[in-house]
Amino acid sequence: MLEFIQIHDQDNVAVALRDYKQGETLAWGAQQEQQCVELAEDVARGHKIALQDIPEGGHVLKYGYPIGHAIQPIQAGQHVHTHNTKTNLTGVEEYTYKPKPAPHIYEQESRTFQGFRRKDGRVGIRNELWIVPTVGCVNGIAELILNRFKQEVGDISPFENALVLKHNYGCSQLGDDHAHTRTILIDAVKHANAGGVLVLGLGCENNEMKEFKEAIGEYDAERVKFLLSQEVSDEVEEGVRLLHEIFAAVQEDRREAVPLSELNIGLKCGGSDGLSGITANPLLGRLSDYMAAQGGTTVLTEVPEMFGAETIL
Repeated sequence: MLEFIQIHDQDNVAVALRDYKQGETLAWGAQQEQQCVELAEDVARGHKIALQDIPEGGHVLKYGYPIGHAIQPIQAGQHVHTHNTKTNLTGVEEYTYKPKPAPHIYEQESRTFQGFRRKDGRVGIRNELWIVPTVGCVNGIAELILNRFKQEVGDISPFENALVLKHNYGCSQLGDDHAHTRTILIDAVKHANAGGVLVLGLGCENNEMKEFKEAIGEYDAERVKFLLSQEVSDEVEEGVRLLHEIFAAVQEDRREAVPLSELNIGLKCGGSDGLSGITANPLLGRLSDYMAAQGGTTVLTEVPEMFGAETIL
């Protein structure tokens, strides 16, 4: 079992996979060319150990790339951390990305996933019923509508889930702020994971239903319904009626085999620690390489996590 890892053979640091005590020895390389270093101090799991002397100002190499530089001389076997290392990032860096061939090349395969094909050709990985409020004022009404509907139908299949996409916006917003809210809500209405949507408004918000519907463009009228509370005498009763109409339209929904080329996967930063870069990140990188080879897509959604790696990612 590995107790430490030198990620790239050019790295001058290794990552401890367990807690190390001063005086313990690290050995690596082939038997004929084996190298050893004795730990000069305790090093905790997930932290870096210098495999060779690093002069002041010298690069600290991890993943085969400089991740920073030594701010004081570091001896082989010492703990490499923020007390003796500093980032190389300063100001604005000009660079040109020159990709290298991926070390793991995947061939295209005839692989599929089980998804829900929508009328417009898009594919969802879920089949859910959503109430999308145009304004936060109707969040409570939306909950009443959805709860009564679920009580009346009992089993909501083939819907796999039913929920209100609550938010606190849509009223007294101006300019780009208002436009961004409307765009996000429209994207939700048209999302492929939504098998049915009730768009619920109040009637006096500046996120007006008429403009909202025009901005949506084409939609499946059997699965997307609209309701303004102030235009009916009992918005709960009318909302439940519309949900029943949607429910009737989805009864034949079934999963079907869909090529991986139509799958989009969003990647999000998790709880980063000293081991993320040698566990989760490489795994997601391999997955992204594989998906790209199949014509699919992965999207890295938290770009601040790229800082310092722009030239290699």
